[in-house]
Amino acid sequence: MNTILRTQLAGVTRRPSRLLLTGLAVLVASFVVFATVLAQQITERSILAGLSGTPEAADLVVRNGSIDDKQLAAITAIPGVSRTAARMGIGAQLGGQYLNLTADPGSGPLALVKVTEGRYPAAAGEIAITPRTVQLLGLTVGATATADTGNGKKTPLTVVGVVTAPEDFGYDAYAPATTLFPLVTEHYVQQVDVDVDAGTDAGAVQDQVAALFAGAKPEDRPEVATGADVRLAEARVAASQIDQLFAVVGMFVGIAVAAAGLIAASTFRIVFAQRMRQLALLRAVGAGRGATFRALAAEGALTGLVTGVTGVLAALAAGHLVPAAARAFGWPVLSPGLPVLPALGTVLLAVVISVVAVLAPAISASRVAPLEALRTAAGTGARTGIGVLRWIAGLLPLAAALAAAFYVYTNLPGPNEENYDAQTMLLAVVVSGALAFVALIALGPVLVRPVLAVAGWPLRRLGPVGRLAVGGVGGSARRAAAVSVVVALGVTLVAGVLVGGASIRALGNRELAASAPADFEMVGGEGTTLPNGFVDRAKASKELTRVTPYRRLTTARIAQLDQVPITDLDVTALPRLRDLDVRAGSVSDLRPGGAVLARYLAEMANLGLGDTVQVHNGKKTVGLTIVAVLGDDAPLHAGLLVTPTDLTAMGMGAGYSGMLADASADGATARTEALRAMRAASGGNTDFGVEVLADQRDNLNSDLAILLGIALGLIGLTVLIAVVGVGATTALSVVERVRESGLLRAIGMSRGGLRAMLTAESALYGVIGAVLGLALGVPYAWLALQAIGVNAPLAVPVWQLAAAFLILVALTALAGVLPARRAARVSPVTALGTE
Repeated sequence: MNTILRTQLAGVTRRPSRLLLTGLAVLVASFVVFATVLAQQITERSILAGLSGTPEAADLVVRNGSIDDKQLAAITAIPGVSRTAARMGIGAQLGGQYLNLTADPGSGPLALVKVTEGRYPAAAGEIAITPRTVQLLGLTVGATATADTGNGKKTPLTVVGVVTAPEDFGYDAYAPATTLFPLVTEHYVQQVDVDVDAGTDAGAVQDQVAALFAGAKPEDRPEVATGADVRLAEARVAASQIDQLFAVVGMFVGIAVAAAGLIAASTFRIVFAQRMRQLALLRAVGAGRGATFRALAAEGALTGLVTGVTGVLAALAAGHLVPAAARAFGWPVLSPGLPVLPALGTVLLAVVISVVAVLAPAISASRVAPLEALRTAAGTGARTGIGVLRWIAGLLPLAAALAAAFYVYTNLPGPNEENYDAQTMLLAVVVSGALAFVALIALGPVLVRPVLAVAGWPLRRLGPVGRLAVGGVGGSARRAAAVSVVVALGVTLVAGVLVGGASIRALGNRELAASAPADFEMVGGEGTTLPNGFVDRAKASKELTRVTPYRRLTTARIAQLDQVPITDLDVTALPRLRDLDVRAGSVSDLRPGGAVLARYLAEMANLGLGDTVQVHNGKKTVGLTIVAVLGDDAPLHAGLLVTPTDLTAMGMGAGYSGMLADASADGATARTEALRAMRAASGGNTDFGVEVLADQRDNLNSDLAILLGIALGLIGLTVLIAVVGVGATTALSVVERVRESGLLRAIGMSRGGLRAMLTAESALYGVIGAVLGLALGVPYAWLALQAIGVNAPLAVPVWQLAAAFLILVALTALAGVLPARRAARVSPVTALGTE
């Protein structure tokens, strides 16, 4: 054992590059694992340092109870209290728009907002608004609008300033608490921040504040906490969200680690096959199978140790350099520490991966008979078939995967099924996918040839170089399968994310077609109608297009349901209404005497396609035939969509309830101009507000883009491992086939031809993996969408999938460029003389 081990270690010492090449995938996996640990630490430290939910100057926080204005004054009067800041929120209606009024002192160490234009409110009826509120509500400094805070009267509010705030949703206004009290009937605040004088015992002040509420009922008694405790609690909430995020990241890192193990097993098999003569000689001079196996396993452990340490050191260097570079650009990013235990754990993980990966190749290498090994320089991929045990190991999980998928398919939820266990069904899909991938690992060599026969057809038509490349991959089916399976794993995940994202986007567009069918909507208060001239001015504006007024009736009764909203919106006027989710019938069949029914109304009134619905409004009754049933609400959250003639017959007046319009051009500038034109159509009447419905679509697209970007970035870890595996396999293959390369050069193949052949082989690994990945990814993405019960349509983004396919093939081809260049530089004479 010692002699064999010394021989193996001597070989490693002479050629350390081969050791790193063998464990390159493990090195990358170690880097990714430890870099993830450091990224979580950087994120947590940066958020904890930059959290601003509670001002640093707040020594005490009084919250979670009933605090009136008199108690606020009593807190402020306690000796040692420097200042207080009352926090409260009031919801108000500004025309047809919502406005959130928040209390803040506006200046001093307890302020959360900062004035950027005008001044901060100082008297009742004055407010300061955020920049996005200026844009969306059309209010500017000096403007006055009438607000309804629900106290039975309307109050004029004057904008005196613009402020930056921690959050800006586009409907935010700020003022001191004392100026907001007149807007409400009960003067209560939700929270009081207390700044204690320097040198004053904050604990004593805390006791005095608590004493003010000693006589209050337990449910009304507020908590008096220290500012440090509150800030720590806020930080922990943020940190817990980070932990949840990195738990998801950890799942993808785990997949990448598994991929690294598969690649490592393949590369060990190649390296051991290349050294078959050496191993056979050791066997011939007396080395037993057990000793040979243990020596090869020890070599695997050494590979894991070296690559693990290298990966950890590289991640540590990157983890300290990246925050330093970010701070140089003004970003408040803190550096991580030196997490010793995670570092040791990462190195241990690398050793375990390598040892597990080396077991099967080591067993195979130790079983070769000395005479058989001495007679041939074995190649790793010479055997293209698989044995009976491997067939069984592949067919059993395949059958289980199909059974799990069939179970999910036969138990998919109906349109309105209740008590559906989506979590169990989704777990079954994941289990089925995992079993299918296990089957792919076992049956990969069998699947390579038919896929290669189709995918390699264009290459074979390109001449001898193409035929040799296809033959090189097909002649090493096991090696091709080992690498392509990892590529397939990455492509499966990519395809699943792309198909899932496209399907969720299609579902979102369906829902937004009903709630946001245009870019803008102008409405007034409940029961108001647009004054004469509004619609005409909007239609005359060149910045607006598809201006569509509508009426809305809210007093009708259908069956036992009162106040059913009914609209006569013209569905042919707005293109986005073509995306409505129609479950039965056709919206284009809407004529006088017909109606389009929302799903909730169809269920509650037990109505369906072709039925007659009786609509009662006061003394008028109109019977309508249902021509379509929607999967959700009718446009503008209505229950029934009818023609203008029928709505008039129900007693609706001629005045329009609101109007929709689109910007005449795309882009932020065009939308801003269109928003101004929409407001100008109201002639300065602040009782009518304009809602930017396009923001809902923007938010959906932005959220989906972020989620897809994060998911694809995480899946990129697996793809990176796969590409590294292709590069390592090609590089080791070049070493193994030196004589073959020399022979090809000797019979006339140019250096460029040899480079092209080896690069094409690398690309074919990507092609095979991508084909297998798409074959798994698209069906499982559809099954997962159906299993979670979101009723999303299957949307296959063909161009995105094609782009992902081409990018992956290009990456795998690039991974083979350097090994191919190395092979082409060796002279034919030298190559033919190589053992």
